[in-house]
Amino acid sequence: SGTQLVTSSGDTTVRLWDLSRHGCILTLRGHSRAVRGCSWHSCGDFVASASADGTSKIWDVNSERCRYTLRGHKDSVNSIEFLPFSSTVVTSSADKTLSLWDVRT
Repeated sequence: SGTQLVTSSGDTTVRLWDLSRHGCILTLRGHSRAVRGCSWHSCGDFVASASADGTSKIWDVNSERCRYTLRGHKDSVNSIEFLPFSSTVVTSSADKTLSLWDVRT
């Protein structure tokens, strides 16, 4: 709807903000180190997060829980992005690799 924003934080959380309500409406917890980046899926129901703990997570906004944890990088995951209109995310890591993930599998 264009009224919500997702942010990553050094406090290990991902937060969803409602700009029309002027506040945080949801805090997602599950990473053990700073969250370096996050991204909305084009459908608006999922958020992806990348963390210094070496994992990425796919969050279901409606159920307010982690749906998948992506493991495979050997160092901090610094960015994550959903490819438009797909179930694929791309991550970049301090281990100098990029990874493509199909979040359905």
